[in-house]
Amino acid sequence: MIVLVVGLLLFLGPHSVRLVADGWRSRRVAAMGEGRWKGLFSLVSIVGLALIVWGYGLARASQGAPLWTPPAWMLHLASPLTLVAFVLIVAAYVPRSRLRALVGHPMLLGVALWALAHLLANGGVADLVLFGAFLAWSAIDFAASRRRDRIAGRQRGGGWGNDLTSVVVGTVAWYAFAVYLHGPLIGVRPFG
Repeated sequence: MIVLVVGLLLFLGPHSVRLVADGWRSRRVAAMGEGRWKGLFSLVSIVGLALIVWGYGLARASQGAPLWTPPAWMLHLASPLTLVAFVLIVAAYVPRSRLRALVGHPMLLGVALWALAHLLANGGVADLVLFGAFLAWSAIDFAASRRRDRIAGRQRGGGWGNDLTSVVVGTVAWYAFAVYLHGPLIGVRPFG
């Protein structure tokens, strides 16, 4: 479990700096330069992500009895929630999307839905630590980001045409991951 927790700290820590120390972050970016800041941020995040994957596998293999056994309807709810999560995550990268304009921060909402779906479908300690951490972080960051947008008077615009791109690419990515990659990479086949 220690490897998982260290990975979460290394991954979510840098992603939380703006939440807890925005002024410090701005001074570091100014002092280091944006390129060096992003390079260091990416390096720490990649190490954290690798430790999360490794640590989650170790923690799942060594955990005892689950904290709870999800009912079947929760397992079935996970699929549509992750589908919406994939669409939202893609929408974060599609410019001039109405969906992106409405949500404001679709990546954070997508991560929250992904984490919630996995919490509903899994009842182990490792699941609670991993998905609970991502759910808490994304919910807090989403609320803070929306507040920051309101204070700055930030308005987003977009057209519905680019939303079709988000839906199609998100759906294809969700299907490909669920059917072909989730089993080999995670060890669980969502669709049997």
